[in-house]
Amino acid sequence: KEKKKKEKKKKEKKKKEKKKKEKKKKEKKKKEKKKKEKKKKEKKKKEKKKKEKKKKKEKKKKEKKEKEKEKKEKEKEKKKKKKKKKKKKKKKEKKKKEKKKKEKKKKEKKKKEKKKKEKKKKEKKKKKKKKEKKKKEKKKEKKKKEKKKKKEKK
Repeated sequence: KEKKKKEKKKKEKKKKEKKKKEKKKKEKKKKEKKKKEKKKKEKKKKEKKKKEKKKKKEKKKKEKKEKEKEKKEKEKEKKKKKKKKKKKKKKKEKKKKEKKKKEKKKKEKKKKEKKKKEKKKKEKKKKKKKKEKKKKEKKKEKKKKEKKKKKEKK
């Protein structure tokens, strides 16, 4: 009987031990699982952060590129406008010069015409004078002749 009791106790103890061990094992497993989960979460977090960073960087890069493009476009536009302005100015200058030239020509023509007219006028005057002179001469001659004739008669 005593022996049996002892045996039972021993068995009980063993059982308890086993249970304890099982519990410990389970606890360990649980802890491990938790640890693993934590690690996984951390990894995920890190990955997310990394991705975000990359995204941000890409965005920045893109924005920079866009800005550069815009700047270039603006520069191009500016140059184009400048060129256009220059061309316009040149055209205007040319027109002005042409006008001046035409005016000069016109003036010259007028001057020439005036000179011509003056010359003609002078010529006319001269001719008239000559005619007058001739007339006078003739008259004189006639008178002279008349006188002579009268004398002859006497």
